[in-house]
Amino acid sequence: MDFLILHDGWLPILSILMILPLAGAFLLFVIPGENFQKYWALGVTILTAAVSLPLYYSFDPTTHNYQFGEHHSWIPALNVNYTLGIDGISLLLVLMTTLLMPLCVLCSWRYITTKVRAFMFCLLLIESTMLGVFMALDFVFFYIVWEATLIPMFFLIGVWGGERKIYASIKFFLYTLAGSVLMLVAIIALYFNTDPHTFSIPLLMGQGYSSIFQKWVFVAFFLAFAIKVPMFPFHTWLPAAHVQAPTAGSVILASVLLKMGTYGFLRFCLPITPAASVTFTPYILWLSVAGILYGGFTALAQSDMKKLIAYSSVGHMGFITLGIFVLNPNGMEGALLQMINHGITTGALFLCVGIIYERTHTRELALNAGVGMYMPVYVTFLAFFSLSSLAFPGTNSFIGEFMILAGGFAKSKLIATCAIPGAILAAAYMLRMLQKVIWGGTENPIHTGLSDLNTREIVTLAPLLLLVFWIGLAPKPFINVMHASVAHLLEQVIGMQTGIAPMANVLLP
Repeated sequence: MDFLILHDGWLPILSILMILPLAGAFLLFVIPGENFQKYWALGVTILTAAVSLPLYYSFDPTTHNYQFGEHHSWIPALNVNYTLGIDGISLLLVLMTTLLMPLCVLCSWRYITTKVRAFMFCLLLIESTMLGVFMALDFVFFYIVWEATLIPMFFLIGVWGGERKIYASIKFFLYTLAGSVLMLVAIIALYFNTDPHTFSIPLLMGQGYSSIFQKWVFVAFFLAFAIKVPMFPFHTWLPAAHVQAPTAGSVILASVLLKMGTYGFLRFCLPITPAASVTFTPYILWLSVAGILYGGFTALAQSDMKKLIAYSSVGHMGFITLGIFVLNPNGMEGALLQMINHGITTGALFLCVGIIYERTHTRELALNAGVGMYMPVYVTFLAFFSLSSLAFPGTNSFIGEFMILAGGFAKSKLIATCAIPGAILAAAYMLRMLQKVIWGGTENPIHTGLSDLNTREIVTLAPLLLLVFWIGLAPKPFINVMHASVAHLLEQVIGMQTGIAPMANVLLP
């Protein structure tokens, strides 16, 4: 257990973070009145966010060990334990999750008018399970919370979604469940090929499995996480899910659930199957470039604002997987930072789309043309988040994308050069959307009845705008916490390559 720094306080803070929203969800059933239920959910999510903040200030960035650890025997016969801990890879993801959930409650305040109790229950339940994914250090518990995230998201889309909500929710569930089954097979294989048998994630790292075994396990893990990201060509469930989901569902999906896939690459694929990871790296890098270009071109062709942002996510997530698999500090730290940046910026853009949809009841660019004349505060927020999405200097995404491309050029000049058009495409589709929404053309629809942002909506968007400029202008506090964990991860990958096949240099000139 030398990998785990046990929590030395009298309160197990990680367990509390998971239990707070879970307990709040079940207590909703005794809360009368829809308004009280909304305030209850908001209060629980704010409290959870407040409890999570000390994690950052108490975190020791000089060690790669898991901190705030908790370890309790669960099923001794199978060596299954309840083990929690966070390191520099998971810390910011936990904080981003707790920050976004109050905003999801706020953005649903007027939009959700039916089955309010059930909706807030789903929000609190999914918060608890998402936090569990980023904290779990035992595969059994990890798999339980990983699968549990599907249930509330299925209902968020299927009950409160758009016209094709049933189709979108079933497609989302089946795609991600199929990937999860492959991951379960890999987990069981690791358990029986480790002596002594264990489900401990840190203990499974660096075991020196045979090359063939690593490749099979890697493929199973990769497919599970690639579907979750989703990487091209496993992305087809994403646009439907985003378009049909309510605003809060789209924010959770884009900002947190997609990051569970890239988190899986970092937490499992690289340290547990390092030789296979290096073997398959060239192919994954080219898939990432394909996703960057495909997402950019497809977003450019969209007339629906939500579809545009959904397809842009395919391209942005392609940059993140590119950064992970260049296997150097710049690329990996840039990818981790971009996971946070994408969560902030794309979540904010979906909030902006939800705000305009509440007023005009359409997401079509042509029908929302020229609203800038009547909603100047709204388009100001939209403009800054759009600039962040296209990685404009001074915004958060610029830092992450710059680090990823720097790592990409260090790995392969050809790969990095092929990825650069993705940044140009991002500027093209985001500026096109901005031009339409702010100015439109000579014959804009009449928007005289539109009201600008109210206080609740400004409070929802303002924290995200603050983070856009904070990370963009002073990223050091966010990057510092990653250094030790990323360095240790790279040591695991480079130092444990046993039985590795020669890399395909022809693929990476």
